[in-house]
Amino acid sequence: MFERNDSWDSKFALRTIKYQRSVISNICDYELVGREVRNGDHIISLSREYFLEELIGHSEARNILQASSMLNLVGNRIIKLAIEMRLAKEMTVRNIQGIPFLMIFKFRHFD
Repeated sequence: MFERNDSWDSKFALRTIKYQRSVISNICDYELVGREVRNGDHIISLSREYFLEELIGHSEARNILQASSMLNLVGNRIIKLAIEMRLAKEMTVRNIQGIPFLMIFKFRHFD
């Protein structure tokens, strides 16, 4: 589907799920897609199937970070962007084998 290209190292892999009134966005720094990391006995697969529905750039990522109800973020670049946008703090980031992971839940009241 998508072939590796050096200029894509500034891109992000995105998969969006809509559930009821919520939008869940899984975003990963593109260069990490396809890797596996270990956390004790657990293996976390950063698979194409989970993350790579669409390839997006920086401005699209900003819009999605702002609009989504829940975010599952993996990678230095996307997490740095979320922190710059004040959606999270550095102390909430978890590192596994040097790869940062962050989950953000935005609680909203629906009428």
